[in-house]
Amino acid sequence: MTAKFKSKSNETTTEALEVPPRFVATAITPETIRLPKIGEHDPYFGMTRSALNELILPTPRNDFKPFVRSFVLRRKGSRTGIRLIDFQDLRRHILAHAEKSGAEIQSQTTE
Repeated sequence: MTAKFKSKSNETTTEALEVPPRFVATAITPETIRLPKIGEHDPYFGMTRSALNELILPTPRNDFKPFVRSFVLRRKGSRTGIRLIDFQDLRRHILAHAEKSGAEIQSQTTE
């Protein structure tokens, strides 16, 4: 048998090779998040446990009407449980109270 194709092992290329990704990562938005442990920050917004508690618990500072919806999962008969925060409600509250950056303020004054 004769070889139909010759080896091109001596040739080099200067073209860039494009390697497709093995998987495409998409951002997953959770429905709920847990309160971070004491001394830690939540991984999505960087807020402390006490800052989140002010938003989710009824206190005199918010006239006993929490700004963000949350709920507790607990077993029947248990005194404690897991506090879960509605992620979309927290995100909505943060975006509604976001201050404009210096560039946005400057562009509005020049218009």
